[in-house]
Amino acid sequence: MENCVNKFLKALGEDTNLERDAFSEYIAFHGLGDTYSKRWLANIVPADVLRLSLKEAVNIIATLSESGYFYNKFPDCIYPPDYGHNWGRLANYIEINNRAIAYMDNGCTCRGIESAIKLLPAIPPSAKSWANCIILSQIWQNIFGDAYEKGPFEENSIYGIRLNTAYSDNIINYSIIDKITPEEQLRAFNDLAHFRGIKTGFRHVISADQIKIATPEGDVTFRWDNPEHQEIYINECVKLMTLGFECMFIDSAKHIGGYDMQNYTGVGALPGYEQMQYILYEIRRRSGNPAISFVGEKSSDDFERYRLMGLNAGTDYITGDDFYAVRELSERLKYNRIYAPGVEVSNDNNEGGMSYEQRLNRINTALFGFYLASDKLPSFMQMNDLFPLRYDTSTHHLMMTNPSYSADGTSLSHWENLFAGDDGRYYNFKAGELFAHALNL
Repeated sequence: MENCVNKFLKALGEDTNLERDAFSEYIAFHGLGDTYSKRWLANIVPADVLRLSLKEAVNIIATLSESGYFYNKFPDCIYPPDYGHNWGRLANYIEINNRAIAYMDNGCTCRGIESAIKLLPAIPPSAKSWANCIILSQIWQNIFGDAYEKGPFEENSIYGIRLNTAYSDNIINYSIIDKITPEEQLRAFNDLAHFRGIKTGFRHVISADQIKIATPEGDVTFRWDNPEHQEIYINECVKLMTLGFECMFIDSAKHIGGYDMQNYTGVGALPGYEQMQYILYEIRRRSGNPAISFVGEKSSDDFERYRLMGLNAGTDYITGDDFYAVRELSERLKYNRIYAPGVEVSNDNNEGGMSYEQRLNRINTALFGFYLASDKLPSFMQMNDLFPLRYDTSTHHLMMTNPSYSADGTSLSHWENLFAGDDGRYYNFKAGELFAHALNL
């Protein structure tokens, strides 16, 4: 059966014969020492790759093959990079807002998975001792106006999802589903990421009133005490895992089971503690993948509680501002091999204001804050930490709204104006230098 990457190329009217991209090969960053073969594009702004055709992006991905072998056709059998069952305990998680970089045309937003594919050559590959994992901000439909751009201050939040229906119109290219299904488009993204040596995952919410279940009679509000709703939730997650995703970022995970509810900011009930243990166990069991990494937002103060729940990492316990504090925490937790709290560069609630210097310092701490690489803490970054956004927007703003920044109505103009210009390019160069040193660890 034809692989999904070739099927995607054909659906877009492209042939499947790949061509070496000599320019990308020439300008690519390399890992240092024994990891010289690990390559990616740095010293760029996202428009440099987002403006490409899908075929051109796949050409670059094939050109930057770590093996050094150039595949004239994309290979049929791709396996995820193998870092063991508990790889999530050490990983660097990089969240990409695939809705924000989607195509925007005549007020509509679409084809975000194609943009995520085009960004893959610019994501640093995994290191010797740990994986880099891309978290996609949106997979399922949202409930505030999926597929439409809105004004910069009109709500169009990703923090509201519809289950039991199609995947997001923001993400999938529905104009070609007679040639390639939505599931195959997602599989193509995962195969290309795995070819790059990068793991993948997705974010979603678990607050009941922020989830809708699509039914023939109309949408109904999700309820955790409804066994049918719980089963739909599990099956939706399992479907994505069978398409090649290996990580799930769980919003509001800290408060599962009624924990620390005075600081809960979601809307609606959360699953019980034992209920979530069962759900995570079932997702691993039904997908046939015991190595899935479950990451909990802010689930990082009672380490044993979250380990026993089934998580591998939790966010928002310590920032990367203090290198020595992170290194000592890494040393203190080095015997915890299944779960650890993570180092944050920034999170989805970040509203801007952090200097480039502070971000680079936090990345440096996240990548090197340990005595031994095998004891590294997980880390969490946003798209903004690799590719700085324009001055008047932020990670959180783009999670809550879906504005176009196009000056002439084209997607290219939106991509050019969404991110910082020459200063963003230089920042990306400096971040690339840090990753180049880390890959050999």
